[in-house]
Amino acid sequence: MLGLTGGIGCGKSEAARYLASLGAAHVDADAISRALTEPGGAALPAIRREFGARVFAPDGALDRAALAEVAFANPDAKRRLEGIIHPLVWTEARREIAEADAPVVVLDVPLLFESGMDALCDETWAMSAPEEAQIARVRERDGLTETQVRARIANQMPMAERDARATHAIDSARPIEETRAELRRLYEALRSRAG
Repeated sequence: MLGLTGGIGCGKSEAARYLASLGAAHVDADAISRALTEPGGAALPAIRREFGARVFAPDGALDRAALAEVAFANPDAKRRLEGIIHPLVWTEARREIAEADAPVVVLDVPLLFESGMDALCDETWAMSAPEEAQIARVRERDGLTETQVRARIANQMPMAERDARATHAIDSARPIEETRAELRRLYEALRSRAG
């Protein structure tokens, strides 16, 4: 099992898609989290109890932007939200891992180390990029302000710590072909070890 992580705007999702194209099974914690918070999602009752109507739209759907503003502005609120979401993500991720039919399963988790999900992994890879590249990518992708992106970066494990904890740190600031070549080399070595 491969744990794939990286800070916001570091290319983790792109790396996961590429690894899936090579034959890896992809278990996406972000997709699981989104499903848990869609209308009728298992996390919504606890989020409503914890944060109230202020993080919900008038139609009852979760207002993700409002929830993000609350969570990223207050470390205690972020911990409370993670206390709701993480156990549910763990449960669903374990189910998907058990059902995966591939020589390598990629567990794609932004907060891999913070959530403790690295304990499920044989090795971990961290996607990395300079902060200015992260900011530019996220502003273009999500339409956030620089201040909003910096707040999200500040709420994540520092890149140096994440890279030091990972089995491999992969630089995504270079041309994509070079990053893919490294990913392919590492994937093929992992696949051969997995049998």
